[in-house]
Amino acid sequence: RGGDDAAFGRFADRAVPGAVTMSNPGSLNRRLTLEAPVESADGAGGVVREFETVATLWAEVMPVSAARAIEAERAGARITHRIGIRFADDISTRHRFRDGERVFRIVSLRDRDGRKRFLAIEAEEIVP
Repeated sequence: RGGDDAAFGRFADRAVPGAVTMSNPGSLNRRLTLEAPVESADGAGGVVREFETVATLWAEVMPVSAARAIEAERAGARITHRIGIRFADDISTRHRFRDGERVFRIVSLRDRDGRKRFLAIEAEEIVP
């Protein structure tokens, strides 16, 4: 129930056609660390990629249903979570999120309603 906006507000599927679903800022209840890649030469002609913290953000993290995960995997990406944060135009698929020991790779992101208020991020949890 709820489609893509379900992660950002209950009963989004019951909205009046054409109406904008309001996001509940109280649903941004997890502190995630945003990390950016830093590459350095490895001395053998290659590079070593490490990640450094660039920000700590309030977010909403929602696991996707098993059916959605299978559907996404069929399309070539393994989406395991939807993450919602306040809009930022300097976040890309090169970044990742950390929640303690858990790491989420950003697969895709979009301006949720075209008004630059919130980002809807599809992510894959990286399991070591």
